[in-house]
Amino acid sequence: MNCILVDDDEMSLNALRHLIESVSYINLLKVTKNPLEAIEVVRNEEIDLLFLDIEMPQLNGIDLIKSLTDPPLIILTTSHEHYAFKAFEHNVVDYLLKPVELPRFMRAATKAKEIFDHSHDNPEAFAQDFIFIRKNSVLNKVLIQDILWIEALGDYVTIHTAEKKYTLHITLKALEKKLSPERFIRVHRSFIVQLEHINTIDDSVISIHNKPIPVGALYRENFMKRLNLLY
Repeated sequence: MNCILVDDDEMSLNALRHLIESVSYINLLKVTKNPLEAIEVVRNEEIDLLFLDIEMPQLNGIDLIKSLTDPPLIILTTSHEHYAFKAFEHNVVDYLLKPVELPRFMRAATKAKEIFDHSHDNPEAFAQDFIFIRKNSVLNKVLIQDILWIEALGDYVTIHTAEKKYTLHITLKALEKKLSPERFIRVHRSFIVQLEHINTIDDSVISIHNKPIPVGALYRENFMKRLNLLY
């Protein structure tokens, strides 16, 4: 799971960083004291888990959660118990009181991993061979095999086929959870591709129907593992 840690206190930040880095299934991508920077990272990168302090001077953790249209899994950290009720109103995974000890941290991390695994083992909308997409008040049948790539446009995505494209009001991150991982793969913060339609790969650029699609550094290793390479 890709993770970001947000805490304005240096001592807490270092202690939590040490705990997170001790867990093999959590990939710590970003550590920051700035909640506004954290919002940009969550919006623009593929973040699965957010460790978030509540009391911060620029923006508290609860308000940060409210600002996200498609939040990742969240584990809140704080020195005060009275935030607990408000925290769970926002469907957080867990609520850790500082100083956080390893056994309690591991229970929270394990819970997040179980939720993450369950969501990825149960793709929803794209499990059948076709979907219907509304365009200009008309429902259009789209075969899953015809989808070439999906591109993010803020809180919208555009699904590209050889003949048409369809724009939906959903984030790429939310849509990715509904896709079959056997057919589709995220290759960039703005692109998901269907593997069978890839024509060529030149360094860090994929070509699908003459459309160049970049492979982001964050996604390159996983993408290369998925390719059926012959040497």
